[in-house]
Amino acid sequence: MIQVWFKAVPFDKTTVTLALESGVDALIAPADKVDAIKALGRVVVFAEDEVDAICLESKADEEAATRCMRSQGKVLLRLGWEIIPVENILAQGEGLGVEVASLEQARLAAGILERGVDFVVVVPEAIHDLKAIVTALKLSEGRLELSTARIDAITPVGLGHRVCVDTCSLLRTGQGMLVGNSSAFTFLVHAETEENPYVAARPFRINAGAVHAYTLLPRNRTAYLGEVASGREVLIVDAEGRTSLAVVGRSKVEIRPLILISATCGDKAGTIFLQNAETIRLVRPDGTPVSVVALAPGDEILCRLDAAGRHFGMAISEEISEA
Repeated sequence: MIQVWFKAVPFDKTTVTLALESGVDALIAPADKVDAIKALGRVVVFAEDEVDAICLESKADEEAATRCMRSQGKVLLRLGWEIIPVENILAQGEGLGVEVASLEQARLAAGILERGVDFVVVVPEAIHDLKAIVTALKLSEGRLELSTARIDAITPVGLGHRVCVDTCSLLRTGQGMLVGNSSAFTFLVHAETEENPYVAARPFRINAGAVHAYTLLPRNRTAYLGEVASGREVLIVDAEGRTSLAVVGRSKVEIRPLILISATCGDKAGTIFLQNAETIRLVRPDGTPVSVVALAPGDEILCRLDAAGRHFGMAISEEISEA
């Protein structure tokens, strides 16, 4: 994941505080202000002379940046960089950062060679864009393509261990996690954002399914729900396929009555075990949540289709059948 740094040069306590509150990964500051900034929060702070910064004006500057990146482990390109020289340097290794003065520049840097630079340094003039840059580069995984599946059957199956994922974020209507018995067919399981006559809304929670189920994680990885634990990042997806990251605050595994939901999308079929309770919901194609106790065969819900095959959570090319 691309890191977001802030250039606190010249030093200004107000902008430094805003940067820390925005969640930047590091700051660059005058050497005599490093300790003062570290006293404000647990964050990495580099003295200005610790980061080699190069202004790209010629092929010689490009070559110097490449040598610096290889020898020092990182190099920073000042404002004025252009895409082709950055591509050339990126192709030589890792540890490349660029200064950015806007959200647009940050997004551009994040997409170079489809991998992006290793870090962006937001200059003070772009302080008003800082939170948007952090959100775009650190909290979003872009947009996933979701599909419409049709419910085939809903069957009570008895008791099993299910996982409630309590995040450190307040989620909104339409958001949830992608979960399924197969990584090739996952269902959008809705967060508990909706009120009902019996239980208060818990918008931080996704009652996600049985312990053995797959859930999609950031960077196109998966994990079993039983592996999800405090401090881990999970992928939050909304009905439009927009993604964001959330940190797990708590994972609750409890024995509850389960139902098996079967669905098809085109020629693909998928299943999921969910708790048999009114508060557990999937998502209709229009983005509205629907309780599993109200579902009926023929109803449509959102899902994500993918190629089957995972090894320790990473996608692999392998002939595999999951039932």
